[in-house]
Order: sequence, then C-alpha cells, then structure tokens
Amino acid sequence: MQIFGVDIGGSGIKGAPVDLDRGDLAQERLKVLTPHPATPDTVADGVKEVIDHFGWTGPVGITFPGVVTGGATIRTAANVDKSWIDTDARALLGERLGGLPVTVINDADAAGVAEMQFGAGRDRRGTVIMLTFGTGIGSALFIDGVLVPNTELGHLELDGHDAEKRASSKAKEDHDLSWEHWAHRVQAYLAHVEMLFSPELFIIGGGVSRKSGKFLHFVEGIKAEIVPAQLQNNAGIVGAAMRAAKEG
Repeated sequence: MQIFGVDIGGSGIKGAPVDLDRGDLAQERLKVLTPHPATPDTVADGVKEVIDHFGWTGPVGITFPGVVTGGATIRTAANVDKSWIDTDARALLGERLGGLPVTVINDADAAGVAEMQFGAGRDRRGTVIMLTFGTGIGSALFIDGVLVPNTELGHLELDGHDAEKRASSKAKEDHDLSWEHWAHRVQAYLAHVEMLFSPELFIIGGGVSRKSGKFLHFVEGIKAEIVPAQLQNNAGIVGAAMRAAKEG
C-alpha cells in the first residue's frame, strides 16, 4: 500500500509516495525550499507544489516542526512564522490540496514512529528517544514502543540557552563549528536529556544521520546506546505516511 508523506522543515519541504510494506519511499522524493517568511499560506503552497509534482490524489500525511494537538491544531512555531500558532493545519492544508484527506503530526514524532517500526528502534523496549538535528532539534519519546507525543526536548535549557540554539545542525553551520566541537555540544545535550529520562537508546536523526561517522565517535560518557537513524532524513516522510494510513 502507498500513502503520500510530506515533511515540512525549517529549510525544506520534501515529500514522496511511501511504500508502507517496506517502510521506504516508493519514488525519489521532491524537495522545495521552505519559503521565508514561512507563513501558513506560503508553506501550504510549497506542500501543494510537492504533491502536484507526483499527481497524487489520495490521503496525505504531513509533518509540522512544532507541537500539533488533536491531529490538527498548531501550538508552537519555533522555526516557522508565528502566525502558525492556533492554526487548524489539517483544515488549511486539506483545503489547499483540493479536499484530499490530510493528517498532521509533529515532525520528530513522525520520524520516531518510522524508526521504531522500520529502523533503529525496531523491537526495542524500554525508553527510547529519537532526536532529529536540523534547523532545530526535534524529539520523540517512546515507552515500550508507545509514543509520548509533542515532547519538544530541543527547547530544554543548555548552558543558559535554548538547547537547539547551541546543538542543532543549524547552530553548527551558523557558528562554523568543527564536527568535534559540535559533537561536544551534542554530548552535553545528550547528557542533560539522559539525566532527565534515562533512556536505553538514543536514535540520532535528521540530515546529520547520514554523516554519523564524522561526529558520533566524539560523543563520550553517555550510558545509553547511541545509533544513527536507519531511515536517515526520509524518516519523517515515512512516519507521516504511516500516521495517515493509521488514521485513514
């Protein structure tokens, strides 16, 4: 079975049909740049561009980089325009897509759901935390395979700052940090999250997951196992489609 998944990020909007039996993209994904300002209307246009490219006419799962309650209402918007807050994203996007059935889920939660089903978290019990490093830091918390939604652990305080301002991929680029220097920031962040939740496993996702060999060996002193996401930066697309199939 195929369902379309779209992953809205702070820098890009990417999507593709997903083969839900394999947990992988059925076609090569299309990515367009996230507009700035990333208002509801401009982002919805970007989502429509991605879906129209494939001529898709069925259900669509869409991730959002912030808290999503009730599968529809946006509560936070750290890395997109603040006008998203209190928007009914499901209604807005469904209307823009000509009435296609739309499901909306937090982006890191979607990536985590995909990794737990098809990737690094498969068959893992206990406490598992997926962290996505990109424009910000997203988080997905699982207890014995069950998602605790909208945790937003990227906004924990770290060294007097919002953690994602210190340890996201964007922070690495903005401050021109070496992989080793950035890894030490990631290590401090992981130590803080570990102190709070004592997970058995950290899954590191986002675009940096495909470059894990450049930095993970610098991260020391963490008791939990640390592994890169197996679905890498496609996890959000796959998880969005999985949620749409579940709700459909």
